[in-house]
Amino acid sequence: MPRRLDAVERTALLTAALRAAETNRQDRLYEDPYAALLAGDIGPQLLAEVLEVTYPTDSERVVPSTPDYNAIRTRFFDGFLQHAARMPLMRQIVLAPAGMDSRAYRLEWPDGIRYFEVDRPAVLDYKKSRLDGVQPRVDHRTVAVDLVSDTWEADLEAAGYDPELPSTWLLEGLLYYIPEAETHRVLDRIAAMMAPGSLIAADICGAAALRVPDMQPLLDVFAGWGCPVVFGDDDPEGLFAKHGFTVQAVQPGTAETAEYGRWTDPVPPRSAKDVRRFFYVHGRRR
Repeated sequence: MPRRLDAVERTALLTAALRAAETNRQDRLYEDPYAALLAGDIGPQLLAEVLEVTYPTDSERVVPSTPDYNAIRTRFFDGFLQHAARMPLMRQIVLAPAGMDSRAYRLEWPDGIRYFEVDRPAVLDYKKSRLDGVQPRVDHRTVAVDLVSDTWEADLEAAGYDPELPSTWLLEGLLYYIPEAETHRVLDRIAAMMAPGSLIAADICGAAALRVPDMQPLLDVFAGWGCPVVFGDDDPEGLFAKHGFTVQAVQPGTAETAEYGRWTDPVPPRSAKDVRRFFYVHGRRR
């Protein structure tokens, strides 16, 4: 039997449930045939709690639409990874954390790619049990370690990762849950494992999103689960620049993602203060 997931690890089941719900939509932005299987029984229960505060029956919606945010994020990073994998010198993809992501199974990958999934042992054990018999479409390697541990670099190299070769890293659903000091430490360590010109992507919320009233109902749900959102940054470009990256941070609903047609909330200008905002970050190692 796989180990029991803790509060933060269970958020991966929420993401899977969101992807399963998106897959069932007629206007879906992508199709994930494994999401429902990965979500299990717990994922839909977590999603129901999120939907209760996102779409209240007795008042107008004030919190951002978690389903739309997740759908746009998944589609955006699908495209980022597929583009990166087809670059002539690219040979390594790293998902950290991997959670219940099924891109190794549902997307087509070019030959020669090594695809690493890094996550805590309990998460990877659970995922393996749910996908028993399903074959990945890529040279798929799992690394059972926490990114805040002291050994993950050695574990990743032992799995076949070469820090001297170009790589592409996706930090999806990570930075919300680790404190600022640890965020800087993790980004420094990741940068040290990436050859110049390697690519990186991540999602992050603005700092104000942790304190403005129209986010509080959703923040309360996550805090009630035992996995509070503890970090955000209104200048992701500056945050990543401190660690050797040149990135662009785009908000859902802006020109880079508006073609998906799924973000109906206002998109605040970067100059606006004390407003919630969310970013999809992408760029390269200098």
